[in-house]
Amino acid sequence: MIRERGHEVEQIPVAYPEMQVESLEMVIIQGLQWLMHHYNRPLLADDSGIFIEGLNGFPGVYSAYAFKTLGNDGMIKLLEGMEDRSARFECVLGFMIPGEEPVLFKGISEGSIALSKKGASGFGYDPIFIPSGHKRTFAEMTTDEKNSMSHRGRALEKFFEYLDEKHLA
Repeated sequence: MIRERGHEVEQIPVAYPEMQVESLEMVIIQGLQWLMHHYNRPLLADDSGIFIEGLNGFPGVYSAYAFKTLGNDGMIKLLEGMEDRSARFECVLGFMIPGEEPVLFKGISEGSIALSKKGASGFGYDPIFIPSGHKRTFAEMTTDEKNSMSHRGRALEKFFEYLDEKHLA
């Protein structure tokens, strides 16, 4: 989506310490500050998680770890017999310019957890997440369909508005 808007992007192939803190916002702020110390240039980072109501918001900030250990099959098993399958994806996108404080953009996609995996597109929890108002999982949608309603797509739209307002586009 960034390249489609005419911006050049370079992925920095570095693993930065991802602190296990209580919010996606804190993960991004700490990550950007660490990265800025090592790469003194404009930076963009994001962290996302799936928050399942029936599991009191789990896995949330631990989504990557939960996916590695439980996978989609494990999440479905955890929800067996539960009526409340509502969930939301959250993405916090952080942008930082040298000498300035990080600016955060949050995107949320409400939905529910499917009874079984469906679809072959996307990654992570996409095969079990059905966005509100739809019958298909993210993994059953085209990339353009998913981006139009995804948490990351919504955070990026806010970021693009910021760039336009600040005349950084």
